[in-house]
Amino acid sequence: MNMTKVLALLLLLSSSAFAGIAPGTAAPEVTARNQDDKEIKLADHKGKWILLYFYPKDDTPGCTKQACQLRDENKEFQKAGVQIFGVSKQSAQSHREFKAKYKLPFDLLADEDGKLGDAFDVGSMPIIGIYKRQSVLIGPDFKVKRFMDSVDPATHSKEILKTVRAG
Repeated sequence: MNMTKVLALLLLLSSSAFAGIAPGTAAPEVTARNQDDKEIKLADHKGKWILLYFYPKDDTPGCTKQACQLRDENKEFQKAGVQIFGVSKQSAQSHREFKAKYKLPFDLLADEDGKLGDAFDVGSMPIIGIYKRQSVLIGPDFKVKRFMDSVDPATHSKEILKTVRAG
């Protein structure tokens, strides 16, 4: 089997092997550290919509586009009662720089050990180990409402707002 076929097979297996946490499942009561090294307990946000958007890496083109789109729609998210958390495997320092550079109004969670991603069955890219671009939307009842695989940075915020507004 040639290398192109091997890589294609790995990508296929990685995309199908991670179905994500099932809608209707109670959200795990996990804790993570934000860009300021402050402990964030997800359960402290029960009663609100919670968007956990997992992204590959700070300050890369697609991740910047996605973060800035969420930033630009932040007033709409606030009106809808949505608390946003970005999650990647970079350090708090990397997140602090990324947040400051793009004036992001939401916390970025440092998941260097991958425990937060594991709790939500978020997939990582084979070999390089960074997160795939996936999102988990949790309802005010603290149950998963939607798991989004292969998120498009150009349409992500609109899709989330549409889901939240539909209830």
